[in-house]
Formats: sequence, C-alpha cells, structure tokens
Amino acid sequence: MATVDVTVMGAGVFGLSVAYACARRGAAVRVIDPGGVAAGASGGLVGALAPHVPENWNPKKAFQFDSLIMAEGFWVGVSELTGMPTGYRRSGRLQPLADERAVDLARARAGTAADLWQGKAVWEVITPPDAAWMPPSPSGLVVHDTLSALIHPRCATRALAAAVQALGGEVVADGPQDGAVVWATGWEGLAELGGVGVKGQAGLLDYDAKGAPQLFADALHIIPHDDGTVAIGSTSEREFDDPVGTDAALDDVLARAIAACPFLADAPVLERWAGVRPRSRSRAPVLGYHPGREGQFVANGGFKIGFGMAPKAGEVMADLVLEGRDTIPDDFRP
Repeated sequence: MATVDVTVMGAGVFGLSVAYACARRGAAVRVIDPGGVAAGASGGLVGALAPHVPENWNPKKAFQFDSLIMAEGFWVGVSELTGMPTGYRRSGRLQPLADERAVDLARARAGTAADLWQGKAVWEVITPPDAAWMPPSPSGLVVHDTLSALIHPRCATRALAAAVQALGGEVVADGPQDGAVVWATGWEGLAELGGVGVKGQAGLLDYDAKGAPQLFADALHIIPHDDGTVAIGSTSEREFDDPVGTDAALDDVLARAIAACPFLADAPVLERWAGVRPRSRSRAPVLGYHPGREGQFVANGGFKIGFGMAPKAGEVMADLVLEGRDTIPDDFRP
C-alpha cells in the first residue's frame, strides 16, 4: 500500500471496526497486530450481544442501544462483502425470574423499555415457552427481550478483517505507523490509561440448539450458536496468574449452567477458553484522542460489551479521525 491514511494498532473487534468504518469512507487503512486477528479477548467463545436493563438511562446505555440496532445491517454488510459467516443473529433472550419481587421489577422495566427502546425492540414478562430449550423458572415467568443478539466472535472478527482487506486495507503483523494512528490494543494498552484486565473463562458444548433464543440464567450467558454448539460464560476475575489458562473456576461455571439448564448435562465439552478483557475505570468504552500520544487516538475498553458496541464505536471514531467531528459521549473520553 503506497500511502496509508489510518493505522490501527490492534486487530480485535474495536480496532477492526474502526478500520472497517474508515475504509468504507475511502481511507487507506493498515491494521497491525503481531498476534494476528482476534488474538486477545475478541477470540473468545460467547458472543452475547445483550443490552443493559432499560432503566436509569444514560449516554452509555443509549449508545449501546443505537449500536445494537445498527448491528444487523453492519454484520450482514460484512458477510455480503466477504462471503464469510459472522454468526450474527438477533436471537432475543429469555431470563428466568426467581420470585415475585423479580417479576415486579421486570414488569417495571417493561414499561421503561416501551419508552426508551422507541418501538424497535420489546422487553416483556411472559409465560415461558413449552420447549426443550427452556430452563426451569421458579416464578413460572421469564423476561423475553427482542433486542439481544448473538455472534460467533472468531468468525465475526475474521470476516471483519477480510472486509477491511476487501476494501483495499492491510491486516499485517508489523509495519510502519503511517497517517492517523488509533490504538486498540486491549487490556495491556488500556492499563496505560488506568484501566485493568479482567479475566474471563468460558466453555463450548456440543449441543445443537441453533435458531433458539439465548438464555441468561444464574448470571451466565448461554448462547446457542448456529454451528450446533452452545457457549457458556463467563467468569470475571480481577486477580489471575495465567491470563489464558482455565481451571476450577470454569468447572464451576459449567456446573452452574447444567444446574440451571439440566438439558445440557450430557453435552460434551468441546473447548475451554480463557482470555483477558479490557475494563476502564468507568466500565464504559474509551474512545477519542489518546491522552498519552499527542495527535493520536484510542479505541479500547470494550470489556463484556465490545461486540455490541463495535458498530457504532467504529463510526464515531471514523467521524473523529477522518473528519475531525467529535460525536463521542463525554463519559467515553479518556
């Protein structure tokens, strides 16, 4: 590539989304990551694109809502450009309700969702469907929302990298930092800005529930991917010695998933995964000008919502990097 307009450091979902948004606007883009595509947290298993609860509305929740609404067009566009699957599906989600207090709270949230979600999605309390995929609900009721979606993280990031290349960009292990530079280097890069890494462990089961909604039970995401697997996750570990090793903490996650969903009891474990996710002090993404590198930019801190935030994060970063137009929420600034 003779001239590069934008160099993105990091080939996780945030870095690739920024590169893709810039390339779609005609910029010449180079993505550099010595570990390769999705070498960090973006190479995980779970892929739950789940909204924050519809209450105490704030800029972070509004940004995530917009991004989740954008997600279908975003990922369909990536697949159409590359011919590669991303695993995206707006699956909806079911959450068992433990007792009458939980039911009352969920019904109150249904009212706020009707106002805040603009008729584009529904949060409702229903009698659970009579299906093999439904975990027991102590109250006899569940929350059903139609905003939640799922994605296959590895497939999605590989397809996104291919989309950047299809638009004339480079995805390389090393190279010069030409043009505007955007740092999207995961938890280790975020640590320079006062963030931390939070380890997560997840498992992948051989259980075919493709087409089913995702489940949220006992604080676990239970994700029925369309390749005939189910992902279970995850832990949140602030202290760890081995960032990529799995241990008894994952055994506990899998046991809790089976207790909540007995139909998973005989499903073989295909893979055990661990990785470290970048969490900012505020838990919000960190987007904007890099405070430690004059004239450069940062896009980091996706933590547990990186894939859900990525479509809009890429667009607002392209606004800033290419046009000097700053539409980033104040809470997201470094």
